Amino acid sequence: MILAGDVGGTKVRLAVYEERGGITCVDEEKFASKEFPNLSELLKKFLSHEHRKNISEACFGIAGPIRNGVCKATNLPWEISATVLSADLNIPKVYLINDLEANAWGLRCLGKDEFCTINEGEELAGNQALISPGTGLGEAGIFREGGIFRPFPSEGGHCDFSPRNNDEIALLQYLKQQHKHVSFERILSGSGLYRLYRFLIDTQREKEDPAIAALMQQNEPQRVISDKGMSGECKACVSTCRLFANLLGSEAGNVALKFLALGGMFIGGGIAPHLLPFFKEEGFLQSFVDKGRLSAVLWKIPVKVVLNEKTALLGAARFAQEHR
Repeated sequence: MILAGDVGGTKVRLAVYEERGGITCVDEEKFASKEFPNLSELLKKFLSHEHRKNISEACFGIAGPIRNGVCKATNLPWEISATVLSADLNIPKVYLINDLEANAWGLRCLGKDEFCTINEGEELAGNQALISPGTGLGEAGIFREGGIFRPFPSEGGHCDFSPRNNDEIALLQYLKQQHKHVSFERILSGSGLYRLYRFLIDTQREKEDPAIAALMQQNEPQRVISDKGMSGECKACVSTCRLFANLLGSEAGNVALKFLALGGMFIGGGIAPHLLPFFKEEGFLQSFVDKGRLSAVLWKIPVKVVLNEKTALLGAARFAQEHR
């Protein structure tokens, strides 16, 4: 029995997998991250059910860098240790990996219908890469060695935001008034969606609808923006979603070049599937390929949005299975 976890800044997904030829999910539950003081207490609650005993190994994909089996979560006040979890939970083997590394491992577990193709490109035997906007912005590479894919993590989402035109220069200047360091994560994340909305409103590029402003007082602003953007009910929200998709296209192109992801670029996380129509517009792909002399290379890279929200869970389970 394998315990797999996807530990994010907003929620934690846990699942128990059983080996039946491959791996099969036999139990699953989701928790709000901030309702627990640490991961150990959350796991103890999950494992308190009798049918969740006898775990032989566990693997957790965590949003944050892993060093010597320890992770200080980026968007949570948790320090997580594989050794401590193993002792607390009486699980012989516990692995900690970056959440995007877990997602990358999970890609091999998905079927063709669990992707939406944005750019067909050309199927080449090369490296791949993954970028995932959610609570934060995750990025990972997938090195191809022969016919074997080896995912590896990065913290590229915290790299400096690089504007491409006058509007994006204005965005950088706007955000510099609020943040000492403006990373891509500041704009390509759930909270980033709201920052983009405020930029458009505060610089008078869009006019705020009082009814939308009132709705944001009662609900998560990013959820309101995505919902009203998708429905087309709010012009400012539509513009925000379109700007988000175009900026993500630009950074996805950066990642594809850095990892030379000729084998494919994947867009994961919870935001992209919800805003899928905006990613199918011309702006996203044009931003992806707009890299000067390397544009022709990027046009040939397949780009796909990952539709399965449990990819990181599958990847964590697969990692545990392959590293025993």
